[in-house]
Formats: sequence, structure tokens, C-alpha cells
Amino acid sequence: MNLNGKCVLVGVTGGIAVYKVCELVSSLKKQGAEVHVAMTANATEFVSPLTFETLSNNRVVVDTFDKNREWEVEHVSLAKKADVCVIAPCTADFAGKLASGIADDFLSTTVMACVCPILLAPAMNTNMLNSKAYRANEKTLAERGVHFVPTESGLLACGDRGDGRLADPKAIEKCVIDLLYPRKDYVGKTVLVTAGGTIEPIDPVRFICNRSSGKMGVAIAKAAADRGADVILVCGNIAVNADDKRFTRINVQTTEEMYDAVIGNCLKADVIIKAAAPCDFRPSAISSEKIKADGSITVELEKTPDIAAAVGKIKGDRKLVVFAAETNDTEENARKKLKKKNADMVVANDVTKEGAGFGTDTNIATLITQKNIERLPVMSKSALADIILDRIIRE
Repeated sequence: MNLNGKCVLVGVTGGIAVYKVCELVSSLKKQGAEVHVAMTANATEFVSPLTFETLSNNRVVVDTFDKNREWEVEHVSLAKKADVCVIAPCTADFAGKLASGIADDFLSTTVMACVCPILLAPAMNTNMLNSKAYRANEKTLAERGVHFVPTESGLLACGDRGDGRLADPKAIEKCVIDLLYPRKDYVGKTVLVTAGGTIEPIDPVRFICNRSSGKMGVAIAKAAADRGADVILVCGNIAVNADDKRFTRINVQTTEEMYDAVIGNCLKADVIIKAAAPCDFRPSAISSEKIKADGSITVELEKTPDIAAAVGKIKGDRKLVVFAAETNDTEENARKKLKKKNADMVVANDVTKEGAGFGTDTNIATLITQKNIERLPVMSKSALADIILDRIIRE
């Protein structure tokens, strides 16, 4: 990829992973980008500014009141110049400052002034990564349009094992390039996505439902549209904004209505992604009047149509992706589902894990195909959506 004419601002915050960012700066520079580095004072305790100055061929700024600064208001001039801003490693402290609108040093004031895409590559202890405070800040930033590079799992500097390692420099570089040159690898393809739960009425005021929010399905639909796909979104009961003029949106309530919408449109699609959680059972009889609450009642249930299995029988060479939300034996149950539904991929997750349940903004998924199994760390649902679309193309 030729990055000639592109300006990348690399913000470096304090963490042992700073040394990895040297590789990132060097690679971006070799591809022709104009690279400017800004560091926090803590970052200079791990790698000296001189190292980044040598790699970038530009002066590194740390202190807002640097006496050698240019006559311009430098944090504003850098913010205006940058085509993309990447913070690597991004500490929990810096993410919190950014989420709270705190600008008390050169790097934070520069990022605050940026109007270009902002990409954070977090690196921190697993417990910090999964803390309520950090997750709240991550959610706030994501809602403002800030992008994230998922962390990696492994041995951490503190000796713990788990999520929180800085992503590989090549993975960060790929995200930078994607922001500079958005992928359009789904142009000419139609992607059908289902999202949310279905409701099955018991009487005119009561119904059976589940905890699905629709966040994962809507994230996939938006990511597919970003990458050029024509998107058909079949929406059940959702708790997220799915308004997007790029979608052909079909609203349904019951599982049978979702079945009809999916079967009626799946042959128009190249890829069908069943991210919804339709009810597997419904009352065998629906009362036409509200059932009085003055005694006990028995509700008999019957099976609803199996949408994924029906698609699997008629999909031909289309790609079918299904989700498996499990509470035990996740991978074993997902493999069974892959075969039973004649799917090409199962996205499995244990909903009992923190950060992976219904209604969350993050997920912890395992991608299973006939040939491969890929266990992913906790990440935002938007990041997972892009990974799913990447693997569909690769498969």
C-alpha cells in the first residue's frame, strides 16, 4: 500500500508495549506516509523521543510548552494536518481522559482538536481492560465514532495471562490503512442480516421473548454497508438504533414472520448472517383476551420454524453464518449446530462470560468452520463484525 501524501499522527502513551510502536512508525514511514509522533511524559520513560524522531524523520513533541516549538499553535496544526490519528499503546488513563474531555498535556489537547478518524490500540492488565470504568469509557468513545484495535491474549508484562496485550503492529497498521482507504470488498454483493429477538404472544398484552438486543446484528449490517454491500436487515425486537438509509429494512415480530422474511429474500443474497435470536418455542394457543392474574395458568409451547436450517437446505453456494449463544459446552454445541444447519460458519459465545452476554457492547466469540477454529478475545461488536466479514471473504 502506497501512503504517499497521507499524514499519520501517532500518539504514544506510557506502557511497556511502547517498544512495539517503533515498528509501526517505521513501517508507516517506509510506505510513504508523513508520520508525526507525540508522546506523553510517561511514554518517554520506556522509549526516548530520539528513537521516534529517527524513525519518523520529524521532531517528537512531548511538552505543550516546549521552547523549541514552531510559531504555530502546534497541537492545532498537527490535528489539522493529520489524516488519521492512532494512539498506541493507549492506556486506561488516556482512554478515560479522552472520554471525559480532559486535555491537560500536548497529546490529549492534540487529539481533542483532531477532526480526522481516531484509532485507539489499548494495552493494559486484563482486570483493567474488563473493569466497569474502562468499559464505560470504551462505550462512550465508540458512540462518538472512535475506532478500536482489539487487544490480543497472552502473557502480560505483569505476569498474568489474558486479554490486554497490544495488538501486533501489522494489525494496527492494517486498521490505519482501512481508515485511510476504506475497504469496499463487498461491492456488488448482497448481505442479508437478521437482528434482535422475536416475540411470541400469550394474550393481547403478554408475550414470550428473550434478552437479545440486536446490537450484534446491527453492527454487522453497518459494517457490511460500509464495505459496499447491499444490505437487507430483518429486524425483530431490538434495543439499538438501526436507522440507516443504506439498508433495506424489514421489521418483524414473531419467529414465523422472520422465517417468511428470510426465506423470501435469502435467494437474493450472497451472504446470509443469522445474528438474531428468534424464539425457539411459542404458545400453542393464544388467548384472545387478557388472561386474568387471579390464579395460576399453564402455557403449552410448540416448536417454531427453524430459520437457519431452512436456509441451509436451499442456500446453494451462498454463505450462511449462524450464531450460537451457549451457557455450557460452547464449542461442542457450536460444532453440532454447524453441521445441523448446513452452515459455513458458526459464531459461538458463552453468554455467561462477562463482556459476552446479551445487551453488551462487547463480545467474546469463537469462529468455527469446517476447517478452522479461531478463538477471539473480548472486543467491541463493531470490531467483531468486521472480523466476521473478513473471514467470510477469506473462506
